[in-house]
Amino acid sequence: MKKLKSITREGIALALEKAERYRLLNEPSEAESICRDIMELEPTNQKAIVLLILTLSDQFNSGTSDLEARNLLKKIEDPYQNTYYRGIISERLAKATLSRGALGASFDAYEWLNDAMEAFEEAERIRPQGNDDSILRYNTCVRIIQKHTLRERQREMVEPPLE
Repeated sequence: MKKLKSITREGIALALEKAERYRLLNEPSEAESICRDIMELEPTNQKAIVLLILTLSDQFNSGTSDLEARNLLKKIEDPYQNTYYRGIISERLAKATLSRGALGASFDAYEWLNDAMEAFEEAERIRPQGNDDSILRYNTCVRIIQKHTLRERQREMVEPPLE
């Protein structure tokens, strides 16, 4: 079996640019591969971690799990970014759930969107001055809920049988 080759430290900045470009070209698996190469050299590279979270969440529609993306949040040092990207993961899970359209998907999406909005509200409280990204994302979630008329799952009350 062939072994992976290492990139050079000098090539990290250009590799990050390529990863961003591949994301914009809707080629997340290529971007993911580049991020993994960068993180082999610099496991705490914040840009690579964020890009990897984004590339993984780009692939939620194709069945990629959110587990690795959520685990990567632990490596984000900035509290604002950590909270913001937690919201991004939940929002993208909601969108992927809606697009799959399985039984109960609208209720699951509603729950994911609420998780996202909670994270965005938390991020809003600690955001850098002039950074309204968390507000913009929050509003997007509200609009998705409105557009699809999503509602909370109704919990059935079951009465215990009489003895």
